[in-house]
Parts: sequence; C-alpha cells; structure tokens
Amino acid sequence: MAEYTIKMADERGHVLEQTENGASEAEIRDRFAQQGYYVYSIKSNGLLSGDIALPRRRRVRQDQFVIFNQQFVTLIHAGLPIIQSLELLIKRQRNPFFRSVLQSVHDRVRGGELLSEAFEAQKVFPKVYTTTLLAGEKSGNLEEVLGRYIAFQRLAVSFRKKLISSLVYPVLLVAVLIVMMTFLITFVVPQFAELYHSLGAELPPMTSFMLAVGVGAKHYFFYSLFVLAAVVFFVWRWMKSERGSTQADRLKLKTPLLGDIWLKYQVAVFARMLSTLLSGGLPLVPSLETAGESMQSSLMAHGIESSTRGVREGQGLARSLEETNVFPQMSVEMIEVGESTGALPAMLNSIAEFYEEDVQNALATSMALIEPVILIVMGVVVAFVLISLYLPIFSLGAGSIH
Repeated sequence: MAEYTIKMADERGHVLEQTENGASEAEIRDRFAQQGYYVYSIKSNGLLSGDIALPRRRRVRQDQFVIFNQQFVTLIHAGLPIIQSLELLIKRQRNPFFRSVLQSVHDRVRGGELLSEAFEAQKVFPKVYTTTLLAGEKSGNLEEVLGRYIAFQRLAVSFRKKLISSLVYPVLLVAVLIVMMTFLITFVVPQFAELYHSLGAELPPMTSFMLAVGVGAKHYFFYSLFVLAAVVFFVWRWMKSERGSTQADRLKLKTPLLGDIWLKYQVAVFARMLSTLLSGGLPLVPSLETAGESMQSSLMAHGIESSTRGVREGQGLARSLEETNVFPQMSVEMIEVGESTGALPAMLNSIAEFYEEDVQNALATSMALIEPVILIVMGVVVAFVLISLYLPIFSLGAGSIH
C-alpha cells in the first residue's frame, strides 16, 4: 500500500488535509466519497506504508497519548458520544501529526468502523492499546477498561523516567571522557609532536607511541568518523533483523550487573501489561499474544510466543513460562500461586511491583559502582596521556635531553 495526502471537505464545508494509506488514488477517493466527503485532490507521497518518511514524525509521544486518553475517558464519563468526544479533542490537539491521526480515527468511526479498528488502522499506536479498546467494546465497559490502561501507562511512564534519571550522570561522564580524549589526541598531542620534532629530541617509547597515535588520529579523523558511522549503521540494521535482535538480547542478558536488571525490567513490563489486559476482560491467550508482540526483548517475545502455544494446548501459564527458560524462577512460582488461587491479575500486579522495586534498587547499586569506575578510568587515561607528553620536558629540565 502507498501513502497519499488527501485534501477534502466535509458536509459542513470544513476543508481537511490528512495522510492515508491505500492501494490506489481511486480506492482512496471511493473510500472517503462513501463517507460523505468531497475530495479535492489526492497526491501520492511516493512512499509505501512500511517506509520511513524522514523527517516526518511518525510517532505520538507517550505523555501526549496518556493525556489524550485521560481527556477521552473524562468526556465519555460525562456522557458525550465517542464521535463528539473525538471532535472536541481534535480541536484541542496541537501536535499536527497526532491531530491528523485522530481526524482519521474520527472519520473511520463515523463511517461505521469500531473504535479499536480505527486506531489499529493508523499503525502508530501500541498493540496493547487497540486490544484494550477491543476488550472494552466487547464487554460494554470501555470507560473502565481505558481507566486501567491509563493507570498502566502512568506507572510505565513514571518507571521509565526513574530509570532514565538514574542513567543520566554515567552517560554524561562517558560523554565528557570521549570529548576530552578526542580533544587531547587530535589537537593537543599533534602540537607536542611538532614541538619535539623541531627540538630533534630523543623521546621515550611511551611518548613516541602517544605522538604516533595523535598524529594518525589528526590525519585520519574524518575517515575514522565515516568508518565509525558506517559500523554503527550496519550494527543498527543488523539489530533490527530478527536474528540480530535475538543475539543482541543474549548479549544484554550476559552483561554483568546490567543483564539481570534488563531481564527483571522486561518481566515487570510483561506482568503489568498482562494484568491490565486480563483485568479488562480479555481471555488469557489473546492477552499473551498482545503482550508478546509488545515486548522490546526478542528473547522475551519468543518465550511468550512459545508459552502462548502451550497455554492454547491446555498447559498452565506458569508451567509454559518455566519451559521457556527465560523467566526468573520466582516470577514463575508467583504466577503459579496466582493461577491456583484464581487471582492471576492481582498476582501479576504484585510481580510487576516487586520487580520494578528490585530494578530500581539494583540500578542504584550498579550506578554507585559504575560511577567511581568511570572516574578512575578517566583519571588513569588522562594521567597516562599527560605523563607521556610531559616526560621529555621533565628530562630536558633535568639536563638529560641535549
């Protein structure tokens, strides 16, 4: 399917412009004509629906989406119909891309589609959201189901912000180290190389090595940047493939300290998401399918997919998760207790809270260890560079350089 920009007017004469995916211009024109629009023009953007349109923004920020859903639930609770609620929120939306997406949702719902189908057709919203909407529509309790989703998103946003704030200082330290070393090696070291070359002094091996590195880095700096950018690009593309993402996940899990934190974080996300879907009235198998498709970790997603097949064949959830050899034993045992007592959603919430707190404590401990290590490495590297550069000057002052 290709991407088209459509300019049209509704029955009130309001002119709209939005982006839609379709098989052809004729198919797009017929679709909106049947919905009562007068189509002025349809222009192809020259993109397939799966292409990346840079610099067009193709995502909705999570905090914006949470605010939208809060307002949406409030309007529904006040008794407004869904179409009228969407119209009010579209007028208040300042993000042009999000506004165009909501306009498309509004038009599809007015054309007879379900709300969940209209959101799913936009291809920009998480699967867990559209599945939650579907569960609310089937149960006739959309307001309550959306309320649970909003609570889930609030906790997810809060937890993610805490993780990011814990990583800010180490990342800044590493960035400062890289900038400082780049400046020393590409600018300061070549200056010393010219000085010692003009003096014709005999240099210690450590100094000769550092000067060779500095001169080489200065001459090949832009080539090195190009090679580094190419390597980063190909590694990124490789990690986007199924095989690459799986191997990258294995490497993450084997990383000392951080691997265990990454696993616990994914377990917490899975437990929170599955609890939200089950509480919304969705059966276990569709809930597992949705949670698996929404996971960031490929290993976790494959494990959940395998577990889903086991549950579909009549196996218990805890037993099927244990056989994947991905989930921690404690989480499996807690799920087994939840199954046996008939309180699986509540137990999943407890698992999420337990692992979220565990991740925060483990991350704080890891950062307390990593930050001094980074500072020590910075000090050792800078000291090595400075000693190697000034060693001949000390020798010259002592009269050993003639």
